[in-house]
Amino acid sequence: MAGRELVVLGTASQAPTRTRNHNGYLLRWDGRGFLFDPGEGTQRQMLLAGVPSSAVHRVLVSHFHGDHCLGLPGVVQRMSLDGVAHPVVAHYPASGQVFFDRLRHASVFADLVDVREGPVHGDGVLAQDPAGTIEARRLEHPVPSFGYRLVEPDGRRMLPDRLAAAGVAGPDVGRLQREGAVRVGETTVRLEDVSAPRPGQRFAFVMDTRLCDGVAALAERADLLVVESTFLDGDAALAHRYGHLTARQAARVAAQAGVRRLVLTHFSQRYDDPRRFEDEARSEYGGDLVVAADLQRVPVPPRAVGEHGRGG
Repeated sequence: MAGRELVVLGTASQAPTRTRNHNGYLLRWDGRGFLFDPGEGTQRQMLLAGVPSSAVHRVLVSHFHGDHCLGLPGVVQRMSLDGVAHPVVAHYPASGQVFFDRLRHASVFADLVDVREGPVHGDGVLAQDPAGTIEARRLEHPVPSFGYRLVEPDGRRMLPDRLAAAGVAGPDVGRLQREGAVRVGETTVRLEDVSAPRPGQRFAFVMDTRLCDGVAALAERADLLVVESTFLDGDAALAHRYGHLTARQAARVAAQAGVRRLVLTHFSQRYDDPRRFEDEARSEYGGDLVVAADLQRVPVPPRAVGEHGRGG
């Protein structure tokens, strides 16, 4: 499916490395752009990735540790410089309002962009976007943190052979989709007669957290899951102490949740071989696995209809 991809802008955790910038992830979804956790340097990473500031329609911050938010001032100021005409909605933990205010107005600039605040107070639906429903779930971290999910509504896929057999063509196809039925001669053709269910796709974003109910809820049946895997299993005690996941834990959640494509990211600088994350995750997850690298592009998997109407 054209137009749906994740642009990875940064994959480091607390400290960047020579090859990994601080966090930053842009989800492109049919002309809509969702920028998650813009860490320090995000504006430059967007330039290197060929992503204009006008591509962003919503900014979603999981929490206010610096590696997840210190790039916000540069991104907002670049939007003003570029004359971004559409409004940009920012979602972030409501308890961190003071930090958002400081980041939003971190320095003097010609403030021309229309940034609309959407603080997150708890679990539930945040907004209805043209791309789908945006939801939030609480995570477990030393500071208030939320994960996010985009859920596309279910629809129907038109079947050309059945349309032809029913004599539905031209503008009547669009009318059938809008109204649910059309008259063809003396016959009423219903939408369900000439179409098949088309399940909506799901994207989930899970950053700094221990294992908790929110992780599983966000990951459930995701077509694409972006999840932190800061530590390897040998450091599981450290992961729990500091409120993080291991690669093994993230992969196990993905397997249990039926995730179709798993993207691991947010790697501690203590590890210098990304293959170790892949090897560990493979012991739990047999699906499509990506160990993210800076400036990588990861497509959302094409729709695949399985026994229960969702991708396998």
